[in-house]
Amino acid sequence: MKLRLILLSVISLTLASDAGWYIYQAVHDAGASTTADAPSSPPPAVQTVSGETVVVVGPEAQRASHIEVAPLAAVTSQSGISAYATVIDLQPLFDLRNRLASAHADVGTFTAQAASSRAQYQRSRALYADDRNISQKSLQDAQSAMQADDAKLQSARVTLNGLDGAMRQQFGDALANAAAAPASKLFQRLLSGEAVVLRVTLPASFGMVPPERIAVDTADGCAVPAQKLSASALADPTVQGSPWLYVADAALPANLRTSARVPTSSQAASGLLIPARAVVWYGGQTWAYVRTAQDRFTRRFVPAGSEGIREGDHGFMVSAGFHAGDQIVTQGAQLLLSEELKPQGIATACKDPPECDD
Repeated sequence: MKLRLILLSVISLTLASDAGWYIYQAVHDAGASTTADAPSSPPPAVQTVSGETVVVVGPEAQRASHIEVAPLAAVTSQSGISAYATVIDLQPLFDLRNRLASAHADVGTFTAQAASSRAQYQRSRALYADDRNISQKSLQDAQSAMQADDAKLQSARVTLNGLDGAMRQQFGDALANAAAAPASKLFQRLLSGEAVVLRVTLPASFGMVPPERIAVDTADGCAVPAQKLSASALADPTVQGSPWLYVADAALPANLRTSARVPTSSQAASGLLIPARAVVWYGGQTWAYVRTAQDRFTRRFVPAGSEGIREGDHGFMVSAGFHAGDQIVTQGAQLLLSEELKPQGIATACKDPPECDD
């Protein structure tokens, strides 16, 4: 009997030991599986790598925030200044040209009449001198007709010269010559609306001969080349400086006020053009974000003023700090700046809404 009890006790202890080991193993394996399956915590949104501040934004967040990038390309540009430009209303020029053409026709007509009446007077005087073959009254009538035709011719010439002078005073020699030429290609382009004339006012301190070619900004943000015509006899009353006339092959509305880029050197400089929409202001300076990895963005300084060349309203041309092919952020740069400047490690969501009422 005692032997049986001892045997049962041993069997019970063995079964209990096996059950305990099984439970321990199951709990241990479950804990290990939970630890392995738990997702790793995401990296912080702002990091510091090699002394640079890096904003981390995943691809999904980039698409949701409409963050767009574009590669930088090398460009060449000339140093220059920005000048005021106004598209001139050419209707007065067309009207003067029509009146000038009519005055030219009158001069031709009266020239022929004056020549005819002079010849008639010469014949009448010869006949009168040859033993009075015509009466003195006929000779006087021929002389009066000649003098009248000469006066008409002189008046037509004065009118023609006055119109030519008015045209040159308002529109300069180049446009006046084009209007007077019967087959001027320049005037035909202006008349058909394929080209416009701009009055470009250079600063009084420009200090050099105006360049033959400049670039004029259009309303859609593009630039068209313009060719110098002549000095402008009329100035823009709202702008002080030296006015010059330029012609551009573009359809621009009359009296449009725009700007022109006037080169100050014939030497072309090469660099990278940072688009204006990619530039953000912070701390009184200009910056741009570059995507250095699929989900990482770094803010870099964009030189301005004496260190950078401002390309009108198109952006900044730089020669340092960036490289050709850099993925520059063209949309969403302000959002990245806000994310970079946001305090890190501060919970923005309340876990227990009733306790947030205080």
